Amino acid sequence: MTDSAPTLEVRDLKTHFFTKAGLAKAVDGVSFTVGKGEVMGLVGESGSGKSVTGFSIIGLVDPPGEVVGGEVLYNGKNLVGLPEEEMRQLRGNRVAMIFQDPMMTLNPVLRVDTQMMETIKAHDSSVNDAEAFQRCRDALGQVGIPAPEERLKSYPHQFSGGMRQRVAIAIALLNKPDLIIADEPTTALDVTIQGQILYEAQKLCRETGTSMIWITHDLAVVAGLADKICVMYGGRVVEQGSIDDVLDNPVHPYTHGLLGSVPGGNNKRGNRLYQIPGMAPSLLNLPQGCAFQARCPRGDAACNIEPEITNPVENRDVRCFHPHLGESEDESEGANA
Repeated sequence: MTDSAPTLEVRDLKTHFFTKAGLAKAVDGVSFTVGKGEVMGLVGESGSGKSVTGFSIIGLVDPPGEVVGGEVLYNGKNLVGLPEEEMRQLRGNRVAMIFQDPMMTLNPVLRVDTQMMETIKAHDSSVNDAEAFQRCRDALGQVGIPAPEERLKSYPHQFSGGMRQRVAIAIALLNKPDLIIADEPTTALDVTIQGQILYEAQKLCRETGTSMIWITHDLAVVAGLADKICVMYGGRVVEQGSIDDVLDNPVHPYTHGLLGSVPGGNNKRGNRLYQIPGMAPSLLNLPQGCAFQARCPRGDAACNIEPEITNPVENRDVRCFHPHLGESEDESEGANA
């Protein structure tokens, strides 16, 4: 259940990279909201702008990248252009990020207990060492690390890659933030631990009202975790809506293609999975008009103009001139071929 006032509201966010090779519009007019206790899945192929959107929200875009437009409203406060000192007070405290590479979180020369306790005490100096240590131990146990009290005294290199990722996830959970941005955090984990992490993430959101953006290319993970989904392509949002609506009835041809390439569902056992033709375009050389035009089975001359976001069906935002509206088997674009 979501609160009437969203925890996060992103409005027309634009993040560009000014490189020697040219201008890359990694995020180009992205808008969405995440309510209190809500999990939003941010999905798309590599290079679609998912991770840069997450970095832009939390203010971690480095040169030559720059947020050039839009607003990021956290509980009504615009984070774009906020002084670095104020952002430091928010990061790791009220807004946390779980990186795809755990070594972006962990310092290789410090013990895990030192790093985790610093995360707590940096934002609350009233917490004593014993209380901080207990919270760290509980957090490690929460993400499935055995003998957490002993492992707190270890260094990052003494953990496997998957265990390091669990430590990074535990650090993000320490201060019970209002918003967590998770950038494919379970990629390096086995299926059992992945399921445990997803369960804990849902439990956290449900019990504390924490909001979450889960960035991934894995539609199966999103299906079991998220309340809503936002599909990105070429730096833009192409479709968003509730998780059930979008996965049961995809409207944008790109979303349709993504779901057609996933085993199960309408894809009968033994049949070839559908493959979206071609490759995602370089952000340095996006085509005129719709970025998906060259790969789209429905593309035509109208697509030479960039489509605006419309609402062809109830409670659905779609950027397309030729959305799927009620078609079934005959319009599956090879999903069952």
